[in-house]
Amino acid sequence: MWESETESVADRDYGNGVLSSSKHGVKTDGFELRGHDWYVATDIPSDLVIQVGDVNFHLHKYPLLSRSGKMNRVIYESRDPDLSKIVLDDLPDGPEAFELAAKFCYGIAVDLTAANISGLRCAAEYLEMTEDLEEGNLIFKTEAFLSYVVLSSWRDSIVVLKSCEKLSPWAENLQIVRRCSESIAWKACANPKGIRWAYTGKQHKVSSPKWNDTKDSSPSRSQQQVPPDWWFEDASILRIDHFVRVITAIKVKGMRFELIGAVIMHYATKWLPGLINEGSVGVADEGSNSSNSNTSGSSSAAAAAWKGGLHMILAGTKDDLPTVQAKDQRMIIESLISIIPPQKDSVSCSFLLRLLRMANMLKVAPALVTELEKRVGMQFEQATLADLLIPNYNKGETMYDVDLVQRLLEHFLVQEQTESSSPSSQSFSDKHMYDGSQRSGGSGPNAKMRVARLVDSYLTEVSRDRNLSLTKFQVLAEALPDSARTCDDGLYRAIDSYLKAHPTLSEHERKRLCRVMDCQKLSIDACMHAAQNERLPLRVVVQVLFSEQVKISNAMANNSLKEAGESHYQPMVTNRKSLLEGTPQSFQEGWTGAKKDINTLKFELETVKAKYLELQNEMENLQRQFDKMSKQKQTSAWSSGWKKLSKLTKMTNLENHDIGPQIPTAADQQNRKTPRRWRVSLS
Repeated sequence: MWESETESVADRDYGNGVLSSSKHGVKTDGFELRGHDWYVATDIPSDLVIQVGDVNFHLHKYPLLSRSGKMNRVIYESRDPDLSKIVLDDLPDGPEAFELAAKFCYGIAVDLTAANISGLRCAAEYLEMTEDLEEGNLIFKTEAFLSYVVLSSWRDSIVVLKSCEKLSPWAENLQIVRRCSESIAWKACANPKGIRWAYTGKQHKVSSPKWNDTKDSSPSRSQQQVPPDWWFEDASILRIDHFVRVITAIKVKGMRFELIGAVIMHYATKWLPGLINEGSVGVADEGSNSSNSNTSGSSSAAAAAWKGGLHMILAGTKDDLPTVQAKDQRMIIESLISIIPPQKDSVSCSFLLRLLRMANMLKVAPALVTELEKRVGMQFEQATLADLLIPNYNKGETMYDVDLVQRLLEHFLVQEQTESSSPSSQSFSDKHMYDGSQRSGGSGPNAKMRVARLVDSYLTEVSRDRNLSLTKFQVLAEALPDSARTCDDGLYRAIDSYLKAHPTLSEHERKRLCRVMDCQKLSIDACMHAAQNERLPLRVVVQVLFSEQVKISNAMANNSLKEAGESHYQPMVTNRKSLLEGTPQSFQEGWTGAKKDINTLKFELETVKAKYLELQNEMENLQRQFDKMSKQKQTSAWSSGWKKLSKLTKMTNLENHDIGPQIPTAADQQNRKTPRRWRVSLS
């Protein structure tokens, strides 16, 4: 256990950390241990046996009754003056604390340390050793040692808070946990330049001595630079509930949220070592990777001596975790989620995603999982593909949790919309537009573009899963707006990968899949690949070829405009020729094949149009013949003749009106004779 610091109790009136009672009725040379029983080294025979757990204390009634109200009440309520045995199974801190309390009752000197003070203080409260029975009783002296010695020391506060883990609820009710947490919080928020006490952790200077090798007043100690994360290692040995109390108190004191987030990640590294990779957590300042350094022997011993708290568990698969360990890890994750600062970038997105992975695996409370998903959405542009590949721990068909990524993307879009519509965020962005200290994960079009590339890479990876439905793929691909993608090469790669893994898709499903892609946003290399891709529908290939032709035409036009600006005497053919000469041979060959395909498709289309026109003419002829036959049956020859004559007269008048005075031709004369024939035949 840690030694006492320079602010030792030698200068205080507490007997140099040694308690003794000035009054004692039985002269003794101390206690003797015989097997599992304690005996008082005196000639007076014992008249009372106190059983605490498996240990028996053979004592005397008078020293105990004179200082313990609990003993007085038990003997009085028993109504048995010859009572010789009392069982105290619920005594805080067990036989160790009662041994010290019994020695105090007998006037034997008791050494008070940070390791035993909390247990002795709770035992004194349990035994009711108050000032009403004797002045300077055990409660008063332990309380004074706590207030004036322990709480003024950084290391003693840590040790006492650590020892309170097995003293619930006594330590909570006596405010020991609260006072130690407040003391630790005040010292953690102190200016590092003014720190003179010892701490555990990685030092900035390798050659500097450790805290337990020198005194605080040494010149080398005062000259050494103290990093801002000096308190991380000491705070990380606490149990999760006490760690939460310390962090809550530190938040009230106003510490920077970056440091709070860094200590949370450091704690997760220590207690959930399978959560994140080594070296991925730290503070922006130098020496922030203290989580990866070897802890000193004192802190290791303190952590190893802790038997009543949680244990370090490697995070493996869901089946590898026993029920008890999974419950402990679930409690750690839920507590860490609840104390993460609300500010963006307080912790890394990679840490949040790995925490989310374990939260889903261990079935953390849904409300906390939703809160964690919203936190990931706030900085989703900082995520990596490896962090997004979260297995589907639910009973789902897909290998990866695609629905989770869909929710994260929705939270990101909501956050982006909220920030863009907020006047305060706009004024803040305008104020810091030219500030060089802007974070790389800022919001805006760049963030959406990064997310679009990330989603395309994720779709390419998960598309190999044969159980991934077309609907899920399409919904995730269309979640981002069109402006987020300036180039659809990544999306085309994902579509091609999905078509490879799902060869049984129908033509309609393939067309539906390809609708998520804009052929005009494909690069020339992607167009060349798509033009020769047999898995794509024919309509998509035609669109790709047309888009490629438009791009080449635009490139040729731009190039011709540039060359025309340089020299007005070069013809357009020369520009086109020079452009083709600068084009790679593979592209020229691909373009030649594409032109052949386009010409073939055009010829087939013209053939279909010609056949359609022929069928339409035949249909019209048949319709006219049918109408002619039906009219002959319904009308007489006289009436039909007059109708034909009226139609012919109208047609002749229209032709004369349109043609005007022109030279009559033989055909016109023949046409004019026709009505005369009709008139003769009718007369």
